[in-house]
Amino acid sequence: MVFPQTPLSVLVELWIGGAWVDVTSDVYVANKIVISRGRADEGVRVDPGKCTLVFNNRLGKYSPRNPLSPYYLLIGRNTLIRVSVKAGTSFLELPGSSSAVASTPDTAALDITGDLDVRVDATLSNWTDYAAGSGSTTQLVGKLGFAGGSKSWFLGTRNRALYFEWSADGTATLSASSTLPFPNTASGRLAVRVTLDVDNGSGGRTVTFYTAPSGTSGPWTQFGSPVVQAGTTSIFNSATALRVGRATDVGFTQPNGRFHKAEIRSGIGGSIVASPDFSAPAVGAGSFVDSAGLTWTVNAPAAITNRRTRFIGEISSWPSRWDVSGRDVRVPVEAAGILRRLGQGTKALDSTLRRRIPSYTPLAYWPMEEGAAASRAYSPIAGVAPLTLTNATWAGADTLPSSNPLPVLASSGTSLPRMHGIVPAPSPAPTSWAVRYIYRLDTANTTLRTFMRILSTGTVAEWYIQQRNNLTRIFGLDTDGATVFTQDVATGTDLYGAWINVRFTATQNGGNVDWVITWTDVGGDAGNAFASFAGTVGRATGVASPPDGYSADLDGMAIGHISAWPTNTTVAYDRAIDAWAGETAGERMTRLAAEETLPLTLYGDPAAQEQVGVQRPDALLTLFEEAGDADGGILYERRESVGLAYRDRNSLYNQPVSLALNYLTAGHVAPPLEPVDDDQGVRNDITVQRADGASARVTLDTGALSTAAPPNGVGVYDESVTLNLYDDDQAEPQAYWRLHLGTVDEARYPVLRVDLAAAPSLIDSVTGIDSGDRITIANPPAWLPPGPIDLLAQGYTETIGHPVDWDLEFNCTPGSPWVVGVIGDDLLGHADTSGSELAAGVTSGALSLSVNTTAGPRWTTAAADFPFDIRMGGEVMTVSAISGTSNPQTFTISARSVNGIVKSHLSGTTLALAQPMIIAL
Repeated sequence: MVFPQTPLSVLVELWIGGAWVDVTSDVYVANKIVISRGRADEGVRVDPGKCTLVFNNRLGKYSPRNPLSPYYLLIGRNTLIRVSVKAGTSFLELPGSSSAVASTPDTAALDITGDLDVRVDATLSNWTDYAAGSGSTTQLVGKLGFAGGSKSWFLGTRNRALYFEWSADGTATLSASSTLPFPNTASGRLAVRVTLDVDNGSGGRTVTFYTAPSGTSGPWTQFGSPVVQAGTTSIFNSATALRVGRATDVGFTQPNGRFHKAEIRSGIGGSIVASPDFSAPAVGAGSFVDSAGLTWTVNAPAAITNRRTRFIGEISSWPSRWDVSGRDVRVPVEAAGILRRLGQGTKALDSTLRRRIPSYTPLAYWPMEEGAAASRAYSPIAGVAPLTLTNATWAGADTLPSSNPLPVLASSGTSLPRMHGIVPAPSPAPTSWAVRYIYRLDTANTTLRTFMRILSTGTVAEWYIQQRNNLTRIFGLDTDGATVFTQDVATGTDLYGAWINVRFTATQNGGNVDWVITWTDVGGDAGNAFASFAGTVGRATGVASPPDGYSADLDGMAIGHISAWPTNTTVAYDRAIDAWAGETAGERMTRLAAEETLPLTLYGDPAAQEQVGVQRPDALLTLFEEAGDADGGILYERRESVGLAYRDRNSLYNQPVSLALNYLTAGHVAPPLEPVDDDQGVRNDITVQRADGASARVTLDTGALSTAAPPNGVGVYDESVTLNLYDDDQAEPQAYWRLHLGTVDEARYPVLRVDLAAAPSLIDSVTGIDSGDRITIANPPAWLPPGPIDLLAQGYTETIGHPVDWDLEFNCTPGSPWVVGVIGDDLLGHADTSGSELAAGVTSGALSLSVNTTAGPRWTTAAADFPFDIRMGGEVMTVSAISGTSNPQTFTISARSVNGIVKSHLSGTTLALAQPMIIAL
């Protein structure tokens, strides 16, 4: 028997000594385990996940400082805990380990040399690894060894696309990638398929990719265009085993998650030669026979299981509690998700330049971001002495977004600013070198003044870079002070009044030294000058002001981020100097996650997300949240592993239903289901301010939730938000979208309760629900508006107890505003009326309407636009034709009471599309 005929099988584990240790027997399950995740009711931010439970501590095992505890020095602050439930359909669990695999030996049936059809149904957290960059490959299924003569084929993802690779000779490989980026789903579940037509009849071969929501039987949707390549091909008949998970012997990324089913066919749509259904074997089975007669072996830590992880987090405190008898000793703990720890740290990340430049191993680097009382600049590069700068106002320039405040030159009478920094010698001796720095001087000096002096060995001992309003002069002196070369360059005032990034390079070129200077406006244009002279390049030994100090003409010049390099090329300043402005929300999150080694799963295409503005020095979590706020998605904790997930706004549009409930089906909806018709989420006057930029304000001035005074509206509900957007043009669309979300004219269902003991058939779908997933309730009671009720789950509270307690209460918001227009779609592609009403009343059975258009263009009469549904007085009806080009038009109705509402309607009743086209952000 299974749950609820038998008690719920709960598994509680602690990460002790580098492994998960089962401690379930020490947990008071009867006291109930309570888990909360996601947003609370109408919360703005996702709260840290939380799990409360009680340990039996009569033996002192859970007192971290008890020397007699077997876990002494092994548990303590932030010990990991994992809570799982063993119920529902089983699957092949792959934890991302290189040894985790399900395999079957090679057989004659698997020796396919012609057309091939491969299908996989899986739920993975790492279908594509955005944080690993464009070169990441995740393997799924295949017969591909490493040595020559062992390669047949494999299916996986690469460069964020579906990827198929095969060999015709067992050694050299051919490959094809989907023409679209991988469609990461929020649930992580997707079925993928690839077909290889080895001879397409036109002297070539064709690889076609497909996707489906789940299963291996379809229906399949072609994913992108077929990849047609020149030349026919074949597949090498290797003796390599067929493997699911670690599909190759190459060091690719191992899949992390669940495999539900795989299927291999000989020929496109041909006979099935392998069909492992991982829901069929008994839980814990080490081997099984699939429907094609093949014997599969499961290699640990892969496992056939129905274990569903419900929480993973950290226990920060182990409070001991006992009664007066000392016989009831307990440790009630409250574990938290990673957001709690990330939110407690208040230290801001360094500036983007300070973070990036050292990672490229310069010889020397001085950020010069010290505080106002400084007199020297430290170097984050080991072994590099501080740079000294006198007569400067430290932290005096704060307008460069990619930097913390920089010093400003400030002479005092005859005491001039002096600067000097020593550059260590590289090994081996270089044949080129570079010095880079950033400056800003708002008022152009009219006399040539030295902006930078570079000290070096070689023919030139001192390099001078001088500027004035219309000229730059580069000259070099030898060790005796004699001039080696002088080069004048006509420059203009565009080198003033802005932050300028300067790169000076010197390169040995035979018997000559080639030098180049490049100026780049931060975020703007570049210019350069170059020349050569006979001599040796040597190496840079220092950076300095002129020997007598900087001229008072340069007072007010800010300078910083000085670096020296043992080569003439480096990309260390690229993008970081612009503070990464213009990258999308997902790109920013994945880059930061990689820099901070924070696991992150991204659901959605980063290229399609909202562009964000500059990355300022701030706490890591704040930077994640401001990127998510700009895009409008959901940042939350991963449920099955420690880390974060980001679900972008686009993934919330028109999403398929993840949990379909029926109010009339026993157990589907546990009481009470209580709608709330209030003003909690109403916002009808929205101002969006771009950080350091323009703002946009929009209002809803007509309608039930408009700013008009009751009864014509609800009055003003205003909101002003500041978003880190890339461009001023983004503010107005953002404001309109937020106005749309804030004026949803329907009741809220803040809590939806499901009792899995009463509806065990829902275990698979209910336990898959996470932040932002869509839930519908069909056939609501007659006293509520006609269904289905459309909701988005924002979070939930889960209660697990002995013997059969398993309840989930979902925190929900309306799902309807996320149903947006799709051009050309029969349902979502119709533009709504600006105002229409009945010209004459109709009975409950009338099939013809006389309609006046009161605002905007009249209704379409084109036959290709029909049928479509309209809503009038709460009743939905289907329009099959419209005639007339002036008021009133005649609507022909093919169906009344589509939503179950039967009623007559008076003249003047307004009508509109049942599903109007909503323009997405």
